[in-house]
Amino acid sequence: MAKRVAVILSGCGVYDGTEIHEASAVLVHLSRAGAKVTMFAPNADQMHVVNHCEGKPTEEKRNILQESARIARGDVTDLAKLDVSAFDAAIIPGGFGVAKNLSDWAVKNKDCTILPHLEKLIKAFHKAGKPLGMCCISPILAAKILPGCELTVGQDKECEKWPFAQTAGAVKEMGCKHVNTDVDKAHVDVKNKLVTTSAFMCNAPVHEVFDGVGAMVKETLKLA
Repeated sequence: MAKRVAVILSGCGVYDGTEIHEASAVLVHLSRAGAKVTMFAPNADQMHVVNHCEGKPTEEKRNILQESARIARGDVTDLAKLDVSAFDAAIIPGGFGVAKNLSDWAVKNKDCTILPHLEKLIKAFHKAGKPLGMCCISPILAAKILPGCELTVGQDKECEKWPFAQTAGAVKEMGCKHVNTDVDKAHVDVKNKLVTTSAFMCNAPVHEVFDGVGAMVKETLKLA
């Protein structure tokens, strides 16, 4: 029977929403595996809207659900309607939307709070023994909600290839075990059924990110 997977989006575009290449990679790998996918996003305003040419915030306001519909080709559902019992797994791609719209990590770092309804959903998937797949910055959601879990955001030593390595240090300060992992691999926390990969936390060619997301999807489905 096809695995039923909820994919949770946070807008459209790396600087204020879901990272589009990561979302696409998730959807391609799920499709290839024969999974049945439903996409969800919060029906709320984004923290802000960023001009992606300049990397600067604008005065514009946009809705997370409406923006996520661009990735979902219109077929996206309000996160408030996600019924955990209807799914075998959940996957959350990265992008700054995770740190701005699904949480306030972008402002508060390890002292952040998670969108309350999303926190309830992640806890419910975990309690039900259903796997969670996360990539790029989204593993910080697990770090906040599942104390002591194992995860990866790539490497813990900052360099040109790993410009966001300080995130690994923050994860450790939150009481989680960070596992250094190459961009084309995923780490599996068997106990917590949590599968993570670094994706664009690494300054890597897009095909390597695609392969790492594929490893994350494969291992998530294995646990489902």
